[in-house]
Amino acid sequence: MRHQLLARRAVLLVGTALLGAYFFLAAFSQAPLNPEKVRYSGTVEEILSPYLSQDWQLFAPDPLADDRGILAQAFCADGETTAFYDVTTPYIRRTQNDRFFPSRMSRLVSTGLQSLQNTDPVLNRLRRWETEQKKPVLPPLPYEERSRDDTVRLLSRYALTQLPGVCEGRPQKIQVRVYVHELRPWSGRDDPAAKAKEPVHVEDLGWRKVSDLR
Repeated sequence: MRHQLLARRAVLLVGTALLGAYFFLAAFSQAPLNPEKVRYSGTVEEILSPYLSQDWQLFAPDPLADDRGILAQAFCADGETTAFYDVTTPYIRRTQNDRFFPSRMSRLVSTGLQSLQNTDPVLNRLRRWETEQKKPVLPPLPYEERSRDDTVRLLSRYALTQLPGVCEGRPQKIQVRVYVHELRPWSGRDDPAAKAKEPVHVEDLGWRKVSDLR
């Protein structure tokens, strides 16, 4: 009996120590930038990743204003073009159905879409001003074109992995379609007319040869 009591106390102490260590590392990872954080942040992130890493986007003040993702279609060797396949939704559903250890594959798409839209804020303001003044708009700079090309290749390669049986396993080219579904504002959540006015923006990216993606 005494040995069992000691064993229980030891387990309790170890569990308490591990829990305390976790809270300490989690707090350290979210602490303001300081010399100690610069020195040890890499080690702390390695310990917490992938399942215990901290992400404060949950408490972001701005809620999501749109639903975005990608579709993909393939061009086959016989000249046929397949219908578009929803690449984003399956992994979103898997994530929603697994709250403890969700797949992070969907982040490949969200990160790619974010990179596709990101550019220099100064250039954005300049182009908006040129548009408002009805002047010639500054074309994409070389580094912007390279960044976009890399992102399109990433999204196309990912889409290809989600179409293993398309064209009997021998697709020639892949095209990605980006969609952005703007959600109704929270104030109009109960207004059927607001739902009917939710716009969907679509952009078809360029075709990519499968041989260039593998």
